Parts: sequence; C-alpha cells; structure tokens
Amino acid sequence: MDGNTAAAHVAYAYTDVAAIYPITPSSPMADSVDQWSAAGQENIFGNQVVVSEMQSEAGAAGTVHGSLAAGAITTTFTASQGLLLMIPNMYKIAAEQLPCVFDVSARTVATQSLNIFGDHSDVYACRQTGFAMLAETNPQEVMDLSPVAHLAAIEGKVPFINFFDGFRTSHEIQKIEKWDYADLKEMCNMDAVKAFREHALNPEHPAMRGSHENGDVFFQHREACNSVYEALPAVVKKYMGKINEKLGTNYDLFNYYGAEDADRVIIAMGSICDVAEEVIDYLTAKGEKVGLIKVRLYRPWVSSALLDVIPKTAKKIAVLDRTKEPGALGDPLYLDVATTLREAGLNDIVLTAGRYGLGSKDTPPSSVFAIYKELEKDAPKSRFTIGIVDDVTGLSLEVGAPLVTTPEGTINCKFWGLGADGTVGANKNSIKIIGDNTDMYAQAYFDYDSKKSGGVTMSHLRFGKSPIKSTYLIKQANFVACHNPSYVNKYNMVQELVDGGTFLLNCAWDMEGLEKHLPGQVKAFIANHNIKFYTIDGVKIGIETGMGPTRINTILQSAFFKLTGIIPEEQAIDLMKAAAKATYGRKGDDVVQKNWAAIDAGAKQVVEIQVPESWKNAEGEGLHMTCLLYTSPSPRD
Repeated sequence: MDGNTAAAHVAYAYTDVAAIYPITPSSPMADSVDQWSAAGQENIFGNQVVVSEMQSEAGAAGTVHGSLAAGAITTTFTASQGLLLMIPNMYKIAAEQLPCVFDVSARTVATQSLNIFGDHSDVYACRQTGFAMLAETNPQEVMDLSPVAHLAAIEGKVPFINFFDGFRTSHEIQKIEKWDYADLKEMCNMDAVKAFREHALNPEHPAMRGSHENGDVFFQHREACNSVYEALPAVVKKYMGKINEKLGTNYDLFNYYGAEDADRVIIAMGSICDVAEEVIDYLTAKGEKVGLIKVRLYRPWVSSALLDVIPKTAKKIAVLDRTKEPGALGDPLYLDVATTLREAGLNDIVLTAGRYGLGSKDTPPSSVFAIYKELEKDAPKSRFTIGIVDDVTGLSLEVGAPLVTTPEGTINCKFWGLGADGTVGANKNSIKIIGDNTDMYAQAYFDYDSKKSGGVTMSHLRFGKSPIKSTYLIKQANFVACHNPSYVNKYNMVQELVDGGTFLLNCAWDMEGLEKHLPGQVKAFIANHNIKFYTIDGVKIGIETGMGPTRINTILQSAFFKLTGIIPEEQAIDLMKAAAKATYGRKGDDVVQKNWAAIDAGAKQVVEIQVPESWKNAEGEGLHMTCLLYTSPSPRD
C-alpha cells in the first residue's frame, strides 16, 4: 500500500463529506474515497462518505468551510498550488474552531519554474493559518498517525494539515499493517462528535458567525484562541498514547533515534528521517555518537517536548528544512529550533541550518553522512545544502563515495522503461506478489521525468528480511532491467550494478548485434565486474502471443522472477497468472489467455549471454545522451 491509500483509508473512516479537486500527487486519495463511497463502503458512523468534486481548489476549500458550518465532519486532499489556493478559507476554518483534516501530499510550489515533485514549501506556507500540522515519515506512519489528526481535530476543535512527502511517501508502496475500522471507531470521542454537530448552523436555533470587528475588539478576540492551542498538544499526545497502546509503538510529539550519548544530532521531519536512521545504524555500529530527532507535531510547536528528547550530551545540532525562504534569516524549522534553544538558555549548543530535497532532489545516505562529518568540525558551516553541488553560493557540503547502509540481505532492483509501456504497472504487480506471498519486507518507488507518458520511467524495488528505510533512489543494484534497447546508448544503467549483479536487456540482438550496438564502456563494465548478462526479445514474444509489440510488461515481469529467484519459478508463474486474471478477466478469456501465454514465454525465452573475454578491454566511445523534452503538466498541476 502507498501513502496516499493509507491516508485515504483512515480519512474515509472519520469523514462525512469529502470536498475534492484533483491535483498531483494527492489525487489518488480523493479517487480512492470516491470509489469506496460508490461501492457502498461504510465509515465508522455507518454512512457512505458524500463526495463533492468542485471546479477549483478554492471551490473545494469553500465547500469544506460550508460543510463544516453545517455540522458535517469534512476532509479534503490537496498539494502545492492547490493548498495555497485554499489558504483564505483556512484562516476562517481555524478561527471558527471547525474540526477538519487536510491530507496533503507535500509538493513543491512553482517558483522560477514549475516542478510537480516533492518538498515542504506548500505546507510551510500554511503555518500561520491556525491549522495544526502533523508530519509522517513513511506509508506505515501515515496509516498509524493519520487517526491522530482526525481525532485530535474533533476533540481539540482545531483543524489539521496531515502531511507526508509527495511522491516519496505518497506513491511509495510498502508492505504495511492497516487499521480495522472497529479500532478506529473505538478511539473516537463520540461526545465530541455530537457536540460539533449540535454546533452546526441551523435556522431553528440561529447563531452569529463571521461578524465584522473593528480595532477596539479584534485584537482581544484574536488572542482568545491561545488557550485552545495550548491545550491541543495534550490532546495529540493522548491519541498518540491510544495508538501506542494498540500497536506497541512509541509515537510522541518528537521522537529520538540514535545513541543515548550522541554529541551530533539532526532534527528533521518527513521521509529523510528513514534515511537518517539507516545512516545512524551504520555509524553507531562503528561507535560514533550520532542521533536524530523526528518532528511529528510541527504546529502547535511545543518547545518543552523538544527539549525533553535532546540528548544531554548534544554539542552540535543540524536542522534540516525541505524548503527555501529567500531573504529569511533561516528556514522555518530552523527558526523554531533556534528559538527553543535560545529561550532554554542552551547557547553552548552549536546550531546549523541545512536545506535538502527541493523538487524531489534525491538525498542518499552519503548526504546524511556528510552532515555528521561536517558537525565533527570545530566550526561547521552555519548554513549548508546537501544533495546538490552549489557552485554559485558555495553552500553545499562535500559528499564522499556512496554508502551502502541497507540491511544485509536486501535485494535492490531497478527497471528502466518507457512511459506507458506497462513497466511501472508490472512492477506494482510484482511488489504486491512478493509482499503478499512471502515474509519479506518490500518497497517500490517510481521515478519519472515530467513527461511521464513517452518519457523515461525508473522503477526502484527493494526486498529483504529486515525493515526497509531506504527512501532514496537505487544506485547500487543487484538486478537491472532495460526494457527499451535504445537506452543502453543514452544512460549509465549497467554501471549501477554491484559486482556479480544481473543485467536483463530487452532487445532483438544476437551476439553479432550486441557486439555492434552495445557501447564499449558497457561491455567493459559487464566483463570486468562479472555481471550476469541476459537478453529477451519481448517485442517478438508479444507478437507471437497476440499481445502486440508494445505489450511487453508481463513478459519482462516473468523474466524478472525467473532470474532473481525471489519466489520459486513455478509459484511465481502461478501468482502472475492469477494477478493477470484478476486484472484482465473483465476483458474476456481471450485477453487472459494471451497474458498467460506471454508469462510462460517470458520465463522460457530468456537468453544467457556468454560474455567474451575481449569485452574486458573494450574502449568507451561515449554515450549518445539526449535531452529529455519537458512537457508541462496541466495548469492545475
């Protein structure tokens, strides 16, 4: 299940009305809720959610406000510019103490250019609205903690932004545990629900809302909400406690991870926390004293809760923000931490500010490692960036060689496909087969260029016996598949294999063709790193089985299972056939039979290439790199 589905699962339980307008990458949440409602699924109140799709984000926000005023518990789903267009209504919703949840797949706000991918610039823009803000790290946390946002909103009378990283978490698929609605209902304060509904506008007992105030009283009334926000963290902590009791977890307003006597600490929120935990495990095993503080409740900010988890031994702290506020003294999270330390008199702690991950820029373990190395210095940079080379203002940290921090035994697989060729769909199917039929943990993430259909797609799949916290792109793979033969002359893909890894190339080339078409550096890498090299002619098989020349996804999927052996071949074929029947059964038996034939052929027609000794000395002639054409998404994106 991905993060969007996890959020939607919880939202449906606690929602009377969903006011929606689609925007990437939040749309799947609204779509799931709409489908479940249409299918007659009941929420914890015994009703189907009423879904109202509006003609704009502002319209959706206005509908949320009106629905709440009428006594319906209301939810919406949005991101980026969509969230920003809701801000005017958000001030009113918060000030009127109307409980609702905005589930946000946090995404970049367009600046010098449009970027449809992830960072925190949208949610940070809302921190003055009066909405409480709750952050999650991964799909499991989205499932676990989303009830906190809904339940605390109802009881605390404060609306919530429940947010997680767009694409990295919203679209990342993991094997997770999901809530039973009976548990969600048990935790809900029905008296608070009843009080909210009785507070609704009603002509039978009219009440004044949204009056006009002048300067003589406005200020006083604005300050009157202080007690509500001071009381809210206790409500959040209460529901985190209920969840901890049910799940055996230890969720808190801030959570610490790492060495008890850490002298170097990172403070962050979102998916980077999982990467940091991997690096911490790697470093603490070597005796280094490092740690991480994960921010859960960002608004209201609770200084005392942060101070409680900072190790007494901490000497240097780096605060990581996934946004940029041009001209500001520091980015938002840094300023909150700085204020906390200053007011607590902890002036001896060296505080630095880092920026990362804008527009879904990858943040691998080596970047987090660079932060801890920087904090070793007597005078670390007060402001820095990671993940890029800043040759303009010189803020970037020097990053060393790539680190392998994934738990031993984790299998890393990467698939290069053409947008709309079915590669992504096949890999989603594969991750489900492995997750549902083995005891392995599983993770899938899909990296696209903005063109999507017709552009390059890269599917990143991980499997293993240990929990997977690797929220970054695969650069050192055990298995790489290239579904489009033209890519071998354009991208360094084979070079991302570990020694002894497996490379599968979809092509029509025999040995003579491989000699002619493979670049010299590809040949040399295969030969010198003991790469197991296989080919398959997916186009030919597609034509022979009646699938057609472009329907190669199930063929390549079958080849993947055969070569990796993650599941025994016969079992994998049976599971793929069952999945194909479930997916295509409504299109008729003929379509199902063609898919079955393709699956059988894919497993049988893989060709092992005997790598010539001469390839070890092949000379590189350079890749024919092409510029990826950019196609703008729709204006609403």
